[in-house]
Amino acid sequence: MPQLNFTVPPEQDGISVYNFLRGQCGVSYRLIKSLKRVPLGITANGQHIRSIDPLAGGDVVVLNIPDDANPTIPNALPINIVYEDAHLAVINKSYGMPVHPARDHVTDTLANAFSAHLIASGEPNAAFRVINRLDRDTSGLVLTAKNSHAASLLHGHTDKIYYAVCQGTLHGSGTIDAPIRLMEGHGIQREVGEGGVRAVTHWTALQNITRTAANGNVYDLTLLEIHLETGRTHQIRVHFTSLGMPLAGDDMYGGSWDLIHRQALHCGQLDFNHPITGEPLTFQAPLPPDMAALLDS
Repeated sequence: MPQLNFTVPPEQDGISVYNFLRGQCGVSYRLIKSLKRVPLGITANGQHIRSIDPLAGGDVVVLNIPDDANPTIPNALPINIVYEDAHLAVINKSYGMPVHPARDHVTDTLANAFSAHLIASGEPNAAFRVINRLDRDTSGLVLTAKNSHAASLLHGHTDKIYYAVCQGTLHGSGTIDAPIRLMEGHGIQREVGEGGVRAVTHWTALQNITRTAANGNVYDLTLLEIHLETGRTHQIRVHFTSLGMPLAGDDMYGGSWDLIHRQALHCGQLDFNHPITGEPLTFQAPLPPDMAALLDS
């Protein structure tokens, strides 16, 4: 059973358990409510305590978080864990691997692989709570929280840098501020259009490249560094398609497979503060070989 420990500072002497956990510690209302139903869910100095009880400066409050019910089928697939501790993990996901199980992918996902990893590591009841989800054929860094407290503190508090290769030539930097909506008659494909949800993408051109495919077709390409102000489904892919510059390999949105057989999109950097210690953390993942092969040395 995971534990979280908090010490009451002297200046908060007399504060209620609820106000201390919600304010000082950032514990969600949902977690506090759930711990009320757990024997010794919340203790102070080793003794059970209610959320309305007062605390004294120096008291050590412990939350005993119940183990998660993990319905994901474990499957010991290769997995590249960049960082891991008791509260979270950062994984460098390969392209071609879905994040969560779905109708056509039941046991071959990142969730299945991470479930098997947790069992092998002696944490069979830890959770897989994805903070930044990537499309199946997008590679790069994925952050997952192992408990609900870490997840609630991480959601909406991560900064990501994406790298993409689009078909076409861009220079300098710019912003795409265009609403995205579901394409009529499609279950997943999106488009820019009226009635959509606002989406904002900031980009910088890093390199212009010309590549000749094996079939003789010539492509002008641009390597982009991308920061998202919003996080809509397929946002990067749709926004650059709206400029007439789809990502290389993104056949759903008009990209060609001549040079790469998946959308050339990679989450290369992840920045966040650790949900428990507050320590600023930065993780990076280099471009995978298929994207690196598109670029000049």
